[in-house]
Amino acid sequence: MTAATLKPRRFALAADDKPIVIASAFIVVLLMIGTGYTLATQGTMTLLSPNYLLQQLQIGAFLGVVAAGMMLVILIGHIDLSVAWTLAAAAMMATTVGGAWAIPTGLAVGLTVGVINGLGVAYLRVPSMIFTLGVNAVMRGLMVAHTGGFAPQTAATDLMRFLAAERIAGIPMAIFVWLGVSVVIAIVLKRTVFGRTIYAIGNREAAAYLAGMHTRGVIITAFAACGMLAGLAGVLLAGYSTKAYQGMGDAYVLPAIAAVVIGGTNILGGRGKYLGTVVGVILIVLLNSVLSIMQMPEAGRQIIYGVVIISMLLVYGRNQRVTS
Repeated sequence: MTAATLKPRRFALAADDKPIVIASAFIVVLLMIGTGYTLATQGTMTLLSPNYLLQQLQIGAFLGVVAAGMMLVILIGHIDLSVAWTLAAAAMMATTVGGAWAIPTGLAVGLTVGVINGLGVAYLRVPSMIFTLGVNAVMRGLMVAHTGGFAPQTAATDLMRFLAAERIAGIPMAIFVWLGVSVVIAIVLKRTVFGRTIYAIGNREAAAYLAGMHTRGVIITAFAACGMLAGLAGVLLAGYSTKAYQGMGDAYVLPAIAAVVIGGTNILGGRGKYLGTVVGVILIVLLNSVLSIMQMPEAGRQIIYGVVIISMLLVYGRNQRVTS
C-alpha cells in the first residue's frame, strides 16, 4: 500500500451544489438576523416558531410554483416575462367561470399563453425576452378589456380556497401542491429524455438539433409548462385572496427569476438543479419576510432583488461553459 493510497481524500462540492450550500447558509443567517431583531424589538422569537415557518412556506408555495416553470424556460436558455399577466389572467378567468370548470379554465389559459410563447420562440425565432414581453402586454390589454378597467366582481371557488388556504394535519394544502409540482419537475429533469434534452438545448441548441433531438417541440413544451404553472399559481393566489385582482402577478416575475438564479441555475441555460430553485424560493421568501419585519419599503425590496440577480449574473455569466 503506497503513501498515495493512504492520503486522505479532500471533500469537494460539485459545481451545481455550491450555490445550494451558499443559499442554505444565507437562509440560516437570515433566520438568525430576523430572530435577533424580533428578540430585541419585541422580546419574542417569532421566526423560529413552527406556525410562522409553515406560514412562510405557504406563501413560498405560490412563488415556488411560478419558479418551477421559470426554471424550465431558463434551462433552455430563454426567459418568460409574460408570467405576470398570465398568472393574473388565469386567476381572473377562473373566478369568472367558477364552479367545477374554474381550475381547468385557469390552467388552460396558462397553457395557451405558454404554447403561444413557445411557438413564437421556436418557430418565429423571436428572442424570448421580446416576444414574452409583448405577450404580457397583450394579456394585460385583454384583461383590462374583460374587466372594463375595474376590479373583477367574482370570487374564488371553495376548491380554490381549499387548495390555497386550508390545512391538513396542520400543514397548509398549498405546500402539498408545491410538493407535488416539485416531485414531477425533479423526476422530469433527472429521469426522462425530455429532461436531458432540456439541458442539451441549454448547452447548445444547434448541437442538440444535429444530434436528432426534437428541439422545437421541447422548447414549446417548456414554455407551455411554464405558462400552465403560472396559471396554477394564479388559481392558488385567487383562492388564497378569495378573489382575483389586476396586477396580482407583477410581484412574482422578478422574485421567480431571482430564486432560480440564486439556486444555481445558469441564466444562460444548460446547468442547474431543481433543489437549488426550492432553496432559492425559501431564501427569497425569508428575505422578504425579514425586510417586512424591519419595515423595509417595497422600493428597497425591489432594489435588493435586482442587486441579487445582477450579482449572480456576474458570478455565473463569467463562468461560461467551455463546451459552448
